[in-house]
Amino acid sequence: MSYGGWPPYVPVAQRRAKALKKMAKLKKKGKDIQPILIEGKTIAKTFWGKGWCKHLEQFSDYSNRLPRGRTYVRNGSVCHLKIHKGKIEAIVSGSEFYNITIKIQSLADKKWKKIQQQCSGQIGTMLELLQGKLSDRVMDVVTHPTEGLFPLSDEIKLDCNCPDWALLCKHLAAVLYGVGARLDEDPELLFLLRGVDHTDLITDIKIPTTRSKEHHTRRRQLKGDLGNVFGIDLDETIPENTRDNPVKKAVKKKGRTVKHKNIRPTGKTIIRLRKRFAMNYSQFAQLVGVSSTTISNWEKKSERLNLKSQTLQALVSIVDLTKAQAWEKLNNR
Repeated sequence: MSYGGWPPYVPVAQRRAKALKKMAKLKKKGKDIQPILIEGKTIAKTFWGKGWCKHLEQFSDYSNRLPRGRTYVRNGSVCHLKIHKGKIEAIVSGSEFYNITIKIQSLADKKWKKIQQQCSGQIGTMLELLQGKLSDRVMDVVTHPTEGLFPLSDEIKLDCNCPDWALLCKHLAAVLYGVGARLDEDPELLFLLRGVDHTDLITDIKIPTTRSKEHHTRRRQLKGDLGNVFGIDLDETIPENTRDNPVKKAVKKKGRTVKHKNIRPTGKTIIRLRKRFAMNYSQFAQLVGVSSTTISNWEKKSERLNLKSQTLQALVSIVDLTKAQAWEKLNNR
């Protein structure tokens, strides 16, 4: 029985069981369910995730409800959270299931150009940016409370269909913290949310018009940086005789032909490898040299993955590793 118009309290274990059934039904209907799963008490562990959470905690009008939000996100109540350009959609399990929509204004062009100018020449690669390996000066620029990448309180519009009339209910607070956890896995989602292109922050590489050896080396370096993040080889042509062979692709290395080991890259292959190494999306993505979004997309596909040679080589290089060897390789990257 409810009290004062509020639904009765539902124990956490009961909410979780109910949430699993609800999300399973939504998956069957074709909805791409993306839950927030926190291991331990630490919500965010990376530069971008911690930066987002710290920024939220500076808002005085959020302070009363944020602690309840932390509890909710830690106990698995954020059943679904998806980030779009300018919008966050989520489902939170409480006494009932509540639908959340948070709208975020795009970063103003003037502010984005100023950030670009201040970071010019100081971020060399995409990996440095997404892994938060930045100088103190660049960190101060991108996390500045009013002039950085994170939204101001008046740029955030909150909506939850729960009966709480407060500006920030515990369900909304849980989702805001959930964004921090999601940025741990996919930091590029912050730039998507703010409507800007993160490649604009990468150091300009001047490519000379003559086909010099230096030009060729620097151009390949740029392609390597982007390929590591997104799992693609930019402007590279795959020979026709190796493009369609999923098992034994050949590459030339110092004048000799080297064949890949037998491996059929499918979503199930990726899932088995990742689980064998006991890694999350972010960790496995770093091991392979792609983004965590790429790993997630691979695992959803039932058909053979059409990978470029460089990416396939990376998978081949880890397929025979033990769990301990895989973690050692990851820690040495």
